[in-house]
Amino acid sequence: MRLRARLLSRIRNFFDARAVLEVETPLLGHAAATDPQIESLCVRLGGDELYLQSSPELAMKRLLAAASGSIYQICKAFRGAERGSYHNPEFTIVEWYRVGMNHHQLMNEVELLLQEVLGTGSAERVSYGSIFQRHVGLDPYYATTEELEARARELSISLVSRTPLIRADWLNLLMARIVEPKLDPRTMVFVFDFPVELGAMAQIRPGPPPVAERFEVYLRGMELANGYHELIDASEQRKRFLSDLEQRRNNGAVPVKWDERLLAALQSGMPPCAGVALGLDRLLMVAAGTRSLDDVLGYPVERA
Repeated sequence: MRLRARLLSRIRNFFDARAVLEVETPLLGHAAATDPQIESLCVRLGGDELYLQSSPELAMKRLLAAASGSIYQICKAFRGAERGSYHNPEFTIVEWYRVGMNHHQLMNEVELLLQEVLGTGSAERVSYGSIFQRHVGLDPYYATTEELEARARELSISLVSRTPLIRADWLNLLMARIVEPKLDPRTMVFVFDFPVELGAMAQIRPGPPPVAERFEVYLRGMELANGYHELIDASEQRKRFLSDLEQRRNNGAVPVKWDERLLAALQSGMPPCAGVALGLDRLLMVAAGTRSLDDVLGYPVERA
């Protein structure tokens, strides 16, 4: 508890020094993340079905479109079907958006924050393509679904699934099973420029090859943060919502309502920016030198 309090104080001081405004947005919302990998938790309120937010992203982007300027938030977030050494259905997230930055500039700031609160050294930066080729032996930007599946089987990786795996699934599986375990646990590593299928809500930079301007941060074998050069085009965002929902149907996942208010905000004009979500509880794990999230939570879900 004392360590958490110290880290929270340092994080707030970091943003105060940079004139980034702390904000609050609702934990209950009428829309949910459409990402096929995320299971949102629902709450009944009268005749309405509301969602506990898996991230404050949707509402924070509406603030950006309303000319808030650069903002950050420290809040609870919720995701179903996530429990393990690194996961709890209720967790704490630090999310921020920097107006006028791209993903490389935001990586610089994430590195500074982690150095300040954890005392880490300089980070290694490597593109998704180069590190994937190094450890998997395929170019992730061009390899076909069949090639990725065949390589996974050569590496003794298999997955029981009710539906056929698509290219994004095999990329995620190979990254998690082969690449991530080979990252140096002693070094902070930024992996950037993802295949377009893994773009989520990031801008796509034209190629060849086209890449999603996204990054992830790893330290001591854990993913600590996930960031984007944010997509600000409403029509493209609508297409991605539709694609996500189609994939959810194909996977047999529960359908969710997308955020029409976000689309309206993007249509009205959201400034160019980059944003990142950082897991505070995992940050505490690193600071405390522990391997289980339960060690840094006052009340894991079983004791909540």
